[in-house]
Amino acid sequence: MRARRGASVGALAVVALAAGCGGEARESLTAVSWGGSYARAVTLGYIEPFMAETGIEVRLEDYNGGLAQVRAQVESGSVHWDVVDLEIADAVSGCDEGLLERIDPGMLSPAPDGTPAVDDFLPETLLECSVGTLFYSTVYAYNDERVPGEKPATIEDFFDLERFPGRRGMRRTPVVNLEFALMADGVPVEAVYDVLDAPEGVERAFRKLDTVKDQVVWWEAGAQPPQMLADGEVVMTTAYNGRIFNAQVLEGQPLVIVWDGQVLDTGQLGIVAGTPNLEAALAFVRFATSARSMAAVSGYIAYSPVRGSGLPLVGTHVETGVDMNPHMPTHPDNGARVLTNDWLWWSDHMDAMNERFSAWLAE
Repeated sequence: MRARRGASVGALAVVALAAGCGGEARESLTAVSWGGSYARAVTLGYIEPFMAETGIEVRLEDYNGGLAQVRAQVESGSVHWDVVDLEIADAVSGCDEGLLERIDPGMLSPAPDGTPAVDDFLPETLLECSVGTLFYSTVYAYNDERVPGEKPATIEDFFDLERFPGRRGMRRTPVVNLEFALMADGVPVEAVYDVLDAPEGVERAFRKLDTVKDQVVWWEAGAQPPQMLADGEVVMTTAYNGRIFNAQVLEGQPLVIVWDGQVLDTGQLGIVAGTPNLEAALAFVRFATSARSMAAVSGYIAYSPVRGSGLPLVGTHVETGVDMNPHMPTHPDNGARVLTNDWLWWSDHMDAMNERFSAWLAE
């Protein structure tokens, strides 16, 4: 069954957990996320406050996405992950496959003014088996000191090896790369997924990727692109906007984000089906997806809350005082040409596109 916004299934009561566990053995759970500066942001933004408030210990592990490890745990009946930070297409597919617990939106914390969560989350961020946490974008960036003269400014420039020679960094996945390729090939934002619906559209995207394939350095972890730019391994690279922001403000790296053609996406928290720590996991999801927690994460990395009540709470970077709002992917100044990831399309086509992408890499 396709996951839809606002679907509800009975959830366990979690409010009692927030009061702590008295003299009982300390509860614990394992949360899985994306590592690097993002993991640091969620640790400071809501993991440490959650542990302090509830007494529940959270162990944080890193991964690079996908459902393979979740699927293996569920199918073997040996679940040792509890809460996983997921890309939205994986959250939908995982729900359809029965890999994730269903989450009743009625158990989520209301907005500060009492508005029920179901009315506070922005459209398509609250799903049957997962809860949205933030908006982020895949962009591309370059090191200003290593690009003399004319600077890249459009998604077309990323694919222009004649005007901007040098190595490119790209994530080893078809997701976003196909969209970037089609936009760079002249497809309007609103037509990208219609074009991808046809086999010839997919081939068109791969033909465009062919034009840079020999110059691509593939990355898998979000921490890699800023380092690749700093080391001069690539001239420009696709990246998550928040990782580039942190390299700019915390490390003083002369990196520049090109927002043109950004692909806007939604991070989701899901609970692995069969977890023995379901009540603790639900308490954690409730806490992490409050407006306060979302805004707290935004104080450490340039990702935007997905709750309406969270947006006005975004202020300055905790450690540097930089105004965070202009750096958000949802800021009007960054949205001249923005494509919103079609998670329904990807949940339906992920397996086929992964096979096609693997075959293309091997060519």
